[in-house]
Amino acid sequence: MPDVATPQAERARWIACLGQADPARLEAAWAALSPMPVHRWLRKPETGLVMLRGRAGGNGEAFNLGEMTMTRAAVLLEGHRPITGFGYVAGRNHRHAELAALFDALLQEEDRQDALLAELIEPLEAAAKARHAARAAAVAATRVDFTTMVRGDG
Repeated sequence: MPDVATPQAERARWIACLGQADPARLEAAWAALSPMPVHRWLRKPETGLVMLRGRAGGNGEAFNLGEMTMTRAAVLLEGHRPITGFGYVAGRNHRHAELAALFDALLQEEDRQDALLAELIEPLEAAAKARHAARAAAVAATRVDFTTMVRGDG
C-alpha cells in the first residue's frame, strides 16, 4: 500500500515539528515573514500539566508514567478565510507556543504552505534528524555487549 499522507497526518507532522523546534529558528522565520499576518489570540499561552502514559514493552497494560509541564496557545488568522492555529510545546516557553500556533495557521494557507514547508519545516526536520543521529552515535559509543561464552567442550 502506498504511503499517502492525509491532510490530518501532514498537519500532525508539522505541529510536532514546530513544538520540538528551536524557538530561535522559529523567531527568525517569523521576523523574515512578509507581509505579517493579521491575527488575534483565541487562547493566549497557558502552562499546565499533562499526564504521560506508557505501556510495558510497548504493548502491555497502560500505566501513568508521570506528569509533564506543557504550554499551549491558539490563534486566529483574520484573512479572506479565517484559519485557526494551535501550538503545543513541552515546558513553559510562552513565545514558543505562540510561534508554533502562528506557523500552524500559516501552514494551512494554500498560498504560503509550499514555501513554509520547504523553507521552515523540512530544515527543522533535518536538524532534528541530525540531532537524533548524533545522540544515537554518542549512546552507541558507550554500548556494552553482554555475551556469554561457553567454556570447555560444551
